[in-house]
Amino acid sequence: MAGIGGMLLALLLHSLQHLAYGYSLDAVISKESFLEGVSASSFSRRVIVLVICGVIAGFGWWAVRRFGKPLVSIAAAVKAKDPSMPAGSTLAHALLQIITVALGSPLGREVAPREVGALAANWLSKRLALTPRETQIMIACGAGAGLAAVYNVPLGGAVFVLEVLLGAFSFNLLLPALATSSIAALVAWIGLGNESQYQLPIMNITPSLMVWSVLAGPILGLGAWYFTKITANARANASTSGWQPVICIVNFAIIGLLAGYFPQLLGNGKGPAQLSFDSDFTLQLAAAILVLKVLIIWGTLRSGAHGGLLTPGLSNGALIGCLLGGVWDHFVPGTSLGAFSLIGAAAFLGASMKMPITAVVLILEFTRVNHDFLIPMIFAVVGSVSMFSLMEKRAARK
Repeated sequence: MAGIGGMLLALLLHSLQHLAYGYSLDAVISKESFLEGVSASSFSRRVIVLVICGVIAGFGWWAVRRFGKPLVSIAAAVKAKDPSMPAGSTLAHALLQIITVALGSPLGREVAPREVGALAANWLSKRLALTPRETQIMIACGAGAGLAAVYNVPLGGAVFVLEVLLGAFSFNLLLPALATSSIAALVAWIGLGNESQYQLPIMNITPSLMVWSVLAGPILGLGAWYFTKITANARANASTSGWQPVICIVNFAIIGLLAGYFPQLLGNGKGPAQLSFDSDFTLQLAAAILVLKVLIIWGTLRSGAHGGLLTPGLSNGALIGCLLGGVWDHFVPGTSLGAFSLIGAAAFLGASMKMPITAVVLILEFTRVNHDFLIPMIFAVVGSVSMFSLMEKRAARK
């Protein structure tokens, strides 16, 4: 069920992207990327699509809050004594995320398939009269399976269940997590194919990259900590008044205007991440996209829109890695900017999402990079997560 749900959501996302920006209209899954389609569209089309996105986001989430049952997050359902997720509100919430990301929202799409997978698991657990604890486990597995389906990351989905949702590694939890994520990913192949999320050029490990990964890790962790504080503040102060639709429309109209000059800003960040991995960014453009991306993510969350931060975090890490690597390569040349970006993506994602193991596994499955990159990747993740933890302890003492 999670595999079918994730597959259908991904197909809906691609269909809306093609329709909104007028590219690859003869195929749902095409070789033309979202960034290529957006870049080929006109300035006015980008603005109009983003205004429509603001209308849908503003009125959609206002209606869910006004007329729907209170949403129950996956984390709350996993911890609840009597787990229960409202079907109508959850499905509406998931569909709004997919629609708005397809139209250009800077937030991630990964929460929607996780919610659909968790909802399916919750419904099925009730029908099979599972115990509350078994239901909690299956809701977590459903969420991981949804992630595995939409991104084709069977191992990443399972590790996400264990590290993030259940917070435990045991034989009794490992088996259902691996089984459900693998089944969901396999089912999703029917409509999405067996493809990796990112295509990498040839990259080589260098001694310079090893040293850089140790030194850059803490800097990436510091950036991740500030990013989580900014986004947490935006969510805590998100608009919930009757003015939310207007605020959403204004926010997305501004994003549309910015996208007229920087098409890389639209979407969840996959485009900038791919450009970083391809070493296809100037340092000036990478810096501009990074700053603007953080600002529009803050504004979008502040306006009351919803979405994930997995791909946005990965993209930010890739851009920071590109910038830090570009400076490093000026003094110690010989390593591609793409390699720095890849390490930066893993380190930033591991710290910002508080999932170091899952981040490493996801990057490996997202890119299918040579496993030799595990060593510098882990160096950077350890440094990043350590700095993040130190900043959290320091903040708690104040």
